Amino acid sequence: MSLIIPSRLWEYLIAAWLIILAPGPSVLFTIARAISWGRAVAVATVLGNALGMFTISILVAVGLGPILQRFHPFYIGVQWLGAFYLVYLGMDAVRHSREHAESMTNVSGGKPSIKKTIQQGYLVGVLNPKSLVFFAAILPQFTDRAKGHLTSQLLLLGAIFCTICFISDGAWGIIAGTIRIWLSSESRRLERLRAGGGFVMIGLGILTFINSIVHS
Repeated sequence: MSLIIPSRLWEYLIAAWLIILAPGPSVLFTIARAISWGRAVAVATVLGNALGMFTISILVAVGLGPILQRFHPFYIGVQWLGAFYLVYLGMDAVRHSREHAESMTNVSGGKPSIKKTIQQGYLVGVLNPKSLVFFAAILPQFTDRAKGHLTSQLLLLGAIFCTICFISDGAWGIIAGTIRIWLSSESRRLERLRAGGGFVMIGLGILTFINSIVHS
């Protein structure tokens, strides 16, 4: 399978970093594990989650790529779906920031082994329906339909996203594990992180919709 570099790769890299840096449930879950069990468990959780998400991205690329290549209206429709999905995620994050922060920091049980932690992270990533919707709705709009080989492009974009996710969420875990006492002392800090991430998502959704019209 040929490796095709999408012409909008730089736009994708910027969008991916902004989406991943915006604190969402995976970041809060990582922070919670860092607070409870330290940096090693947090990073292992992130690794498992990234591997699970990459599994989903492979399934999406193989199943969706040929359809996007053949049907241009479907290709445009997926782009719009991605834009509205980002706005929805942002609004949900802002509206329920307190509940999200409280639920994602509810970590119980004894400290798991690194192997067990990676397995748990993998299951969270691969069984998360939002991962499936995300990869199906967001990634296609950054592919270059004129170059063909959309399956290859989707695989590349998925691998890039999961790599950035591992680096970014891993950094969150390391930082949280280092300042665990400060983070756990005030729940509103996590709530503000979640709300701030929601506003970033809304802005990205609006920009994504505009870009989909410009490039359609």
